[in-house]
Amino acid sequence: MSEKTDTGDILVVDDDSGLLQLMGMRLRALGYASRAVACGKDALLEIRRKPPLAVISDVKMDEMDGIALLQRIQAESPGLPVIMLTAHGSIKDAVDATQKGAYAFLTKPVDREELRTTLSEALAGKVTQAPTASVGNFVTRSSKLFQMLEQARLVAQSDVNVLINGESGSGKEVLAQAIHACSKRRDKPFVPINCGAIPDELMESELFGHKKGAFTGATRDHGGLFMAAQGGTIFLDEIGDMPPHLQVKLLRVLQERKIKPVGDVSYVDVDIRIVSATHKNLMDLIVADSFREDLYYRLNVVNFALPALRERREDIPLLFSLSLEKIATRYAQTTKHAAPEAIDLLVSHDWPGNVRELINFAEKCHALSSGPVISRELVAQCLPQQVATDLPMQSLSDAKKQFEKDYVSRLLSISRGNIPEAARLADRNRSDFFKIVKKHGLDAELYRS
Repeated sequence: MSEKTDTGDILVVDDDSGLLQLMGMRLRALGYASRAVACGKDALLEIRRKPPLAVISDVKMDEMDGIALLQRIQAESPGLPVIMLTAHGSIKDAVDATQKGAYAFLTKPVDREELRTTLSEALAGKVTQAPTASVGNFVTRSSKLFQMLEQARLVAQSDVNVLINGESGSGKEVLAQAIHACSKRRDKPFVPINCGAIPDELMESELFGHKKGAFTGATRDHGGLFMAAQGGTIFLDEIGDMPPHLQVKLLRVLQERKIKPVGDVSYVDVDIRIVSATHKNLMDLIVADSFREDLYYRLNVVNFALPALRERREDIPLLFSLSLEKIATRYAQTTKHAAPEAIDLLVSHDWPGNVRELINFAEKCHALSSGPVISRELVAQCLPQQVATDLPMQSLSDAKKQFEKDYVSRLLSISRGNIPEAARLADRNRSDFFKIVKKHGLDAELYRS
């Protein structure tokens, strides 16, 4: 029987070399190519190097057991089928594995037909995918956003005006593009306008156009951005920065669906859908008399409030991975991946610049990484110093171990590697202190110089 190498292979993970050899023979007999590794860390490296069709992993392994490996795979490669093995047939292990997303649970020695059936069903796409919602190019794993995206998909079918609130860089324009892409106007232009980037004296001409000779420098007729979006969608970003005199003209456009170019005496019909966005609180601007209340209600027929990236941290690994894929495609290179420890550090960062900052950070990591895996050290180096020194996402037990190791290392440095002196400073007897030094793999000789 020929091996099914055209579409990939099966990754087998077990610290028993005999079992690895046996599973390789079983898989070859069933027509599958396979790879074998002896630990969870090597399995993760293999998955990043070349994603397999499925993973078959033992539950009981040293260092990283099968359940921990399963959770890593769920985070890094959602949708990859993971089949768990045990020599004990433990009901508790089976329940634990399936609750954490394993596709199936098989008992050693594995029955040939059961293995064949399980692999066949898993590779037929019956594995449960990690929950992901999308509208157009807006993708999320945040339960906070699932309902909002479903509403955005429904709103896209109508022409009601939409106002999007959110911090700078949180994806307001991407959501506006997604609404346009799902609408009946999808084949017409999407025209983004940053109201805060156009000088006040030029904004009316840029938006509504002008006639030749309307002002100094107007050497020809100019249609303006509203006419450029005819039949499509206008996205007014940072609408809170629009000057008051233009707010009046925009209100007329919304009411009458007509524009009047600067220097013209007649109005021109426009057929557009308006989506606006702001990072400011427009109600505060209304109270301060810098934004028209009637315009606010015209624009805010449907409102979407985008949470900041720090409020939907489950999106950080997904968006970072997608950014690396796009960068690799742009440069025709192999896609790079972040190490699990690097992902932990990314998730712990607050990202004040939100998605835009994360995308730029992915560009930086891609440029500085010489290999296929972006390490935690590189991420820590690239993040702002005060963030890089924050505690990584680790258990209390690991944090205690790290503190103890750092504490003992400092004492050895102070005492220049003198164990009795370091033990005295720690208020511990020499024998106990020596055991702690050995436990953490520290060498007193290195401190004596």
